[in-house]
Amino acid sequence: MVVLAASGTGSSRAGTAGANGQLALGHATEAAFTEGGRRFVQTGIASWYGPGFAGRKTSSGTRFDPRRLTAAHRTLPLGTRLLVTSHATGRSVVVTVNDRGPYLHGRIIDLSRAAAQRLGMVYRGVGSVTLKQLPSPGAVEVAQAAEPGDVPVAGASR
Repeated sequence: MVVLAASGTGSSRAGTAGANGQLALGHATEAAFTEGGRRFVQTGIASWYGPGFAGRKTSSGTRFDPRRLTAAHRTLPLGTRLLVTSHATGRSVVVTVNDRGPYLHGRIIDLSRAAAQRLGMVYRGVGSVTLKQLPSPGAVEVAQAAEPGDVPVAGASR
């Protein structure tokens, strides 16, 4: 497998906790490409929606429910599934992008409270994470069938 990293012009920011517990921001890889198709990978700071957003319409048209595993991302298509992994706890959660945001500088994703709880970041409010795009539900990977003569068949002679 070949992996090439590319840094976008609208780069994200990665966070590392300093001695005082504050998050220091640094440059992060915007996306990674793998052989056989594009897979999005991003590292940076996540936050979670406050209780004031419950019941409001999201960009996807659904009502925001803090108990569901959803997230807001500025650029990924609505409906994209992401594996979000916390750097502090090592925990991961799968979320579906159903809204746009976050709009605070340096943040790459806003999580629902349920997702933040699974990652162990509710108390702090923010945390350093890695996002990895997952295949869409029902996605089928297609392999090309071998041509006759490409694969030897047991007992066959040429």
